[in-house]
Amino acid sequence: MDASSGRLPEVPPPATHAEAPPPPGDEATQGLDRVRRTAAFLSRVPPFDDLTREAREDLAKAVTERRLAAGESLLVEGGPPGTELFVVAYGILEFTTRGQVVDLVMSGGVVGHPTLVTGLAPEISVRAKDDCLLYAIPREVAIAILSRPQGVAFVARTLRDRLLKTARMLPTASDTRNVPVSSLIRRPASICTPETTIREAAQRMTQEVVSAVLVETRAGFGIVSNADLRDKVIAAGLSPETPVSAIMTTPVLTIRDDQLATEASVEMLRAGINHLVAVDAGGRVVGIVSAASLMAPDALSPIALRWSIAAAHDEGEVVAAAKLIPDVFVSLVETHLDAAVISRIVTLQSDALTQRLLELAIKRHGPPPVPYAWLALGSSGRSELTLASDQDNALAYADTDDPAVDGYFALLAAEVNRGLAECGFKECESGVMARDHHWRMSQSRWLQVFNQAFETWDFNHTLRACVAFDFRRVTGDLDIVTPLVNVLLQARDHPSFLSRLARMVTDIRSPLGFRQRLAGPVDIKKSALLPIQNMARYYALANRVTTAATLDRLAAVQALGRFGAAEVASLPEAFKAMWNLRLCHHAAALRAGRGPDDALDSTHLRPLTFSELQQSLRLIAAAQKLVP
Repeated sequence: MDASSGRLPEVPPPATHAEAPPPPGDEATQGLDRVRRTAAFLSRVPPFDDLTREAREDLAKAVTERRLAAGESLLVEGGPPGTELFVVAYGILEFTTRGQVVDLVMSGGVVGHPTLVTGLAPEISVRAKDDCLLYAIPREVAIAILSRPQGVAFVARTLRDRLLKTARMLPTASDTRNVPVSSLIRRPASICTPETTIREAAQRMTQEVVSAVLVETRAGFGIVSNADLRDKVIAAGLSPETPVSAIMTTPVLTIRDDQLATEASVEMLRAGINHLVAVDAGGRVVGIVSAASLMAPDALSPIALRWSIAAAHDEGEVVAAAKLIPDVFVSLVETHLDAAVISRIVTLQSDALTQRLLELAIKRHGPPPVPYAWLALGSSGRSELTLASDQDNALAYADTDDPAVDGYFALLAAEVNRGLAECGFKECESGVMARDHHWRMSQSRWLQVFNQAFETWDFNHTLRACVAFDFRRVTGDLDIVTPLVNVLLQARDHPSFLSRLARMVTDIRSPLGFRQRLAGPVDIKKSALLPIQNMARYYALANRVTTAATLDRLAAVQALGRFGAAEVASLPEAFKAMWNLRLCHHAAALRAGRGPDDALDSTHLRPLTFSELQQSLRLIAAAQKLVP
């Protein structure tokens, strides 16, 4: 729950339609009463509680009332960005992500500020648990309030609280370890106070043979690791008598002790950290899980591989580390993980390779002359990478008049593209790589290209737009994501462009033959996965959903109530089944010493698998016919 969402005296429910309208001439009085009532309510809700009486009454005049019926969505994960800030007058809102409830917000809760401030798609869905009345504050008014020091502190505090709750409640992914986190904890966490000196903390870590200690503060826990002692103390020349509060990291990321160690492994992989704090069901600290405890029993764990990549001294060592990726992939498939989890891990390894290759190239050629962003496109942009995927990437850099800037990034991109190819991610046959000037441009040029995509009628340009619109920033400090997302939000205002996207769905022919039966070989990517990916992109852009992952797109559009036909609503399950079949096919090829491909011989499939494939293809064909 937000820090502001404790129980407050609830306002009385609004009048029902059955009640008599106010007498003539009383509308002004009724409106004044509503403003005063709303202002009085907001006076007890941070961050509005410190406003002056006049400012609160001005705010109340700008507020409109919004009612939600039980089960109705307010914000959708990956859906259109929010345009208002909401305060719960009465009722309960549920915060959910990937179908799991992670928080409840009741009377006095403030909702919608992350998407409102960033202009990006919501990261969490919000829906009414029961009938709700909300006070809606217009964006301009809300931004002005949140920009004040008290508003900034409110945003930071509430985001921190939600991060901790989500980290405690959500399983994220997995490794090859199928044991609970609690089995990796050998001793209770070592806890010190903020006033403890760095020297005392280091001595305690040595005596207790631990790699990190927790720092208990009034606001929660911080953490100090042996890496902090090396990087923040020794390297920086900091005094050993300095309090540990000066070097601790806060907030800490947590994981439930009954979740699998597999989940802890990928959470570390995603966040790029060495430690997670294990908590029990009541949120009490049980111990600290280190990266070393996850790597020790399994040399092929994804997290061990990631650290090997990060520690590589040159391209040769990067390539050597990447040679283990196929073995890691096969071991993940053999543990029967969801295909989405496995592809996410492969994508994260590709990101790690990209980042290290960039670091090595920058070390050779000097720091970037202007801010830049390395972008993953296509399957990598959707976090759906497989070992049969080729490179799809791009580079954006800040606007400049210096022609030498593009030359610098061209050199950098060529070396990274070559390095990724040596690591096993083959070069794109269509040239969708950052070394090509069509995929390496200034920020303003990228914005121009995105906007022009709506107006071009050429098939190849539409195909390029589909690849580019599935983008994700891998590394770099150029803020290119928000401007590009703002362009994507305009897609539904261009019906001709949406028509071209629809054709990219309907033009894919089904491999089913006479009487909708499957016979002979089938390309699992082009015939089963690609149509669904194209449909997800079409429905997402048509409904202002800007998330890139296929399943997230389908879930967001479904949450918006845009899927009516059973065939379309069943696409996520069909996509999961075909995705899993594809990865199992890749793993079988690798075990046989072949490179992964997407050609399935349906005559060699087990009867149940064949039936599932055939039924999924029938469903896809039916859903294609429903695309406008």
